Amino acid sequence: MKERPHTLGKRERLTSKLLIDQLFAGGNGSFPSFPLRVVYRRLDAVEGRADVSVLICVSKKHFKQAVKRNRIKRQIREAYRKHKYLLLDKLAEQSQQLIAAFIWLDDKIHPSEEVDAKVEKLLRYIRERIA
Repeated sequence: MKERPHTLGKRERLTSKLLIDQLFAGGNGSFPSFPLRVVYRRLDAVEGRADVSVLICVSKKHFKQAVKRNRIKRQIREAYRKHKYLLLDKLAEQSQQLIAAFIWLDDKIHPSEEVDAKVEKLLRYIRERIA
């Protein structure tokens, strides 16, 4: 079996204001797995865009210090980076693309193992829904 790189490049980050507005406009899939919520939307394949683009949100209301917000975002990015192939393999079969936002709901920092398990659960949920 070929070893795949576990990376999260710039192309895989959701930065387009237009796509972010589409994502949160409504009529999309959403699923909580405390302390996270994922909002996602399937799109038709467009050349030059990553198969999955991700946005990570941690509220400044709950974490005033940027150090804590950045730690949580780093935990989510790491967990997504390790498990993103759950989605990529499924989307490659269907020639579709996906945009997703991971939103932190809690006002406490959780251990990395717990965040990893929750992100994996959310990615498996999305994989079932896009089947």
